[in-house]
Amino acid sequence: MRGRIRAAVAGATAAGVWAAQEPLDHRLFGCDYSDVAVLGKAVTRGPHWRATGLALHAVNGALFGLVFNEARRIVPVESRKLALGMALSEHFALYPLCYFIDRYHPARGEPGVPPLLTNSRAFAQATWRHALFGVVLGRLVAR
Repeated sequence: MRGRIRAAVAGATAAGVWAAQEPLDHRLFGCDYSDVAVLGKAVTRGPHWRATGLALHAVNGALFGLVFNEARRIVPVESRKLALGMALSEHFALYPLCYFIDRYHPARGEPGVPPLLTNSRAFAQATWRHALFGVVLGRLVAR
C-alpha cells in the first residue's frame, strides 16, 4: 500500500511541476497551449477554471503514478527509464485525440486552448511536458 501511495503522490507532484512550468514553455515554444486550461475550461467557464484544471491535472498525474507503479512490478526496466517511456508513449498514443478538443471543446480558440492537432508547436510543447513529467515521476519514485 505504501508503494501505491508514494506513486500516486509522485504522479500528482510531477503533474504540479508540469503545470508550474507552463508559463515558461509558453515563451520557449511560442504557443499558448495549457493543459490546465484544457481541463479546467472543459468543466467550468467561470472564474474557477484554473483551480479546477489544476485539481484535475493532479488527479490525472496520481492515476498515472498508480498505473506506473503496477507496470514497474512486471516490466523489467529501471524505474526512471520506464516512467519516461510510459509518459512519452501516452503522449504519442493520445495526441491524435486532440481532434476532439479542436472540434468540440467548449473553450476552443480561447487563451490556453488553441488548435492542437495540426499545431507543431503544441505537439513539441506536449512532448516536452510529458518528458518532464516522466523524469520527475521516475526520480521521485526511485528515491
